[in-house]
Amino acid sequence: MNTQKVISGFFIIMAMTLNFGFFYGDIDKFAHHSPYELFVAIVVNLIATILKLGDKTQVGSVLLATSLVADIQLLAAAIVWGVSLYVLSGGIQNYAQVIVSLSGGALLANIVSVIIFVGDTLKSKR
Repeated sequence: MNTQKVISGFFIIMAMTLNFGFFYGDIDKFAHHSPYELFVAIVVNLIATILKLGDKTQVGSVLLATSLVADIQLLAAAIVWGVSLYVLSGGIQNYAQVIVSLSGGALLANIVSVIIFVGDTLKSKR
């Protein structure tokens, strides 16, 4: 068993599930989306990105690209959240759809990452 693959796979899949947990719920009801879950999803996505930095294969490059996309989208969601909460008038409810949509884009990138990771694992020989 390759410990590096286990740890990397854990964080890739955990990033996807945490992102799904934040994304799931009615897009118009912001009470369904926890700021703590978004924060943890960002942290775990960043850890997954760091773990992908050492891989010099073509698959590793694609995994890193998908992880960077998810990071940027989740960070953008957090920035919109903060700006709408503390800077813009009208409150966070006016920007809930934007925040959840950005996390949905990150979720899609995480799903692609998990599919590629599983495909590479199935393709690799012992």
